Amino acid sequence: MRRDELGFDRARAVILGDVMLDHYVRGSVSRVSEEAPVPIIHVVEERYVPGGAANVAANVAALGGVATLIGVIGADAAGARLRHELSTRPGVIDLQLVESEARPTTLKTRYLGGNHQIVRVDREQRETISDETTARILAALQAALAGAGVLILSDYAKGLLSDTVLAGAFEHARAAGVPVLVDPKRSDLSAYRGASVITPNRKELTAATGLSCASESDCERAASHAIAASGADLLVTRSEQGMSYFRDGAAPIHSAAKAREVFDVSGAGDTVVATFSLALAAGHDTASAMHLANVAAGIVVGKHGTAAIEQNELVAALNEARAVDETAVVAIDRDRAAIQCARWHEEGLSIGFANGCFDLIHPGHIRLLQGAAESCDRLVVALNSDASVKRLKGPERPLQDEASRAEVMASIKGVSLVTLFDEDTPLELIRLLRPNVIIKGSDYREDEVVGGDLVKSWGGRVHLVELKQGHSTTRIATQMRNGTAESAA
Repeated sequence: MRRDELGFDRARAVILGDVMLDHYVRGSVSRVSEEAPVPIIHVVEERYVPGGAANVAANVAALGGVATLIGVIGADAAGARLRHELSTRPGVIDLQLVESEARPTTLKTRYLGGNHQIVRVDREQRETISDETTARILAALQAALAGAGVLILSDYAKGLLSDTVLAGAFEHARAAGVPVLVDPKRSDLSAYRGASVITPNRKELTAATGLSCASESDCERAASHAIAASGADLLVTRSEQGMSYFRDGAAPIHSAAKAREVFDVSGAGDTVVATFSLALAAGHDTASAMHLANVAAGIVVGKHGTAAIEQNELVAALNEARAVDETAVVAIDRDRAAIQCARWHEEGLSIGFANGCFDLIHPGHIRLLQGAAESCDRLVVALNSDASVKRLKGPERPLQDEASRAEVMASIKGVSLVTLFDEDTPLELIRLLRPNVIIKGSDYREDEVVGGDLVKSWGGRVHLVELKQGHSTTRIATQMRNGTAESAA
């Protein structure tokens, strides 16, 4: 899939809701305090990221959409920091933040020992916003909805989405012809009547209906009650069970979870609602929007803390999934290869790297590739471009152009990714992809392998595969030109 196929660059979303600032304090824990039985954290890192509705906006913008964020912050340092963090995020975010002297910016501070959260400290005010602030919020919303593709209401029960604000939001959206998606916090879903879609998780759906959501049939029963109360469709996120879409009078749509390894679920719901909403605004149907949201959620839970995903990450994951589904690997350029390898590194997978012209695939090549695949979790094969082959092998080579060679290579079992390089050696590509293993044939010595020292410098290794003797593309090509009957294979 290409970026233009997503269509996100044409979509505009307005996000109205409770904005907050997430603060992470990470350190090491080696002892317990003498003052009380609590761990002592030696702080090594602090970082701030947008949270709540601000994280939804950050996801929309990072995915390529245009985001307008409407919310309330305090006239304080946390509010200023939130503005700064949003201004440095990828993409376009139009900030329509109303400052209030009467309330602080919501700030959540998480203290972590290693990757384990020890305690969370919240600074917030949950009281309903004032009448004056309500009027300013609704005026900003009415102006922002002109030309928007979707309105997202992000409810974290911090006092912004009062009954008055909800009523005004639904009225303005209806007048502008803009669909509304709600990420709910209230247990009474009838408060969101007027929404097109509500996106509760299992716990929220159970709280709203008093019914279990343990299985697909349980969720369907609970969803029917919620639909009756709200009049909206339901997109239910079900953690490791994926997500399900329920519409009155239609069969449910289920999508299995895509996550490979879960580090942190903070903000995953924000990513789901941002991706799903943006996909609908870009013209995708419900099933396609669900698939995109599910893949996006699978990426973001593999990151530490509240996070957004970028469009290139989503495209890479979609292409990887497509390659797996089709039992083939799509040949990609080096920029997309770098994105995919970065994801594999984040997942803790070892990456192998093999390179060559691979002009005519013969048994020697197959043995090399088999040995290469056995030495790593994911095998990247880098092919010399046509220009590079000509410089190395002469004007009559290659016998097959680079597209053909890439297609053949992508069909070989064990190859995870195919890319090209135009230089005489793959050194710069190795530097970019940072593989864990470089694989060459046993006709090389370890000290002759290009990039071997570089890979060893970051803890990798060189692996030499024992080859089948008597096979050579040059020999085959010579015999073909000479019309020699003897087989080279």
